[in-house]
Amino acid sequence: MDSAILHEKILYPVVRVRAGQAGGSGVLIYSEPDPKDESKFINILLTCQHVIDGAIKIRDEWDAILKREVKRDVLDEVVIEVFDYDGSKVVSANSTTGQIIAYDKHHDLAAVKLNSNTRQLPHVASVIPREQIDCLQLFDPVWVSGCSLLHDPFPNPGTITYLREVIDQKAYLMQNASSIFGNSGGGLFQGSGEEFNLLGLTSRVTVTQLGFGLDVQTWMGFSTHPDRLYEFFDHQELQFLYDKNDDFYSALSRREGRRKDALRSILLDTQGVTESNNE
Repeated sequence: MDSAILHEKILYPVVRVRAGQAGGSGVLIYSEPDPKDESKFINILLTCQHVIDGAIKIRDEWDAILKREVKRDVLDEVVIEVFDYDGSKVVSANSTTGQIIAYDKHHDLAAVKLNSNTRQLPHVASVIPREQIDCLQLFDPVWVSGCSLLHDPFPNPGTITYLREVIDQKAYLMQNASSIFGNSGGGLFQGSGEEFNLLGLTSRVTVTQLGFGLDVQTWMGFSTHPDRLYEFFDHQELQFLYDKNDDFYSALSRREGRRKDALRSILLDTQGVTESNNE
């Protein structure tokens, strides 16, 4: 297998993510010209929601239109380190801030847009096409690539060991490629030749209690099932991440439309309660 391709497809798209006191990994999946300024690029990564949870604050605030308190999320910026390489050597780790554009606690997924880094990023991961998901099999070779214990990114090889493990009503792929804390948000990759795909994000490891201590089974890791990646994209109106006919600003417009529809629904419900009470 070509070592240069493994570097480009598995190692180079991985970044380090920090939010508050926590940190983990992320995978760049989008770097396309900004439709409003084609001299700049929109760069987006995926990570796990629990990695950036420290940047999400939920507050009760009074809404003057609804005449009631509503819950609002306040999103702090997160810190992203994008690595430059000379072959296998890290040349630099370029730190930039990122804006959380979507997150889902149930799926444990989040999408983050890089703020000041608007240059084209040459190495982004390709999400496995929907029609190829059912072709995955046990013994398929895979690589986990992430920032274990917040180290610079590095890959670990393994195989798929279970196709659909359901934990807390969520589906995962299980693999025996070693992973540990800090790998969360990093990628599970599969492929051959020049075609490699992102299957999911590393999100759980198996921990057992032995007496008063904990033992981590690094060879029994769980990654987001690829079906859930597409559920997240579609529910969050992020179809532009896999559909070339869509774009970032159209996605923002749809998300804003859904937000307004939700507020309108709350307002109508509130008015209905008020009218009922007046009767």
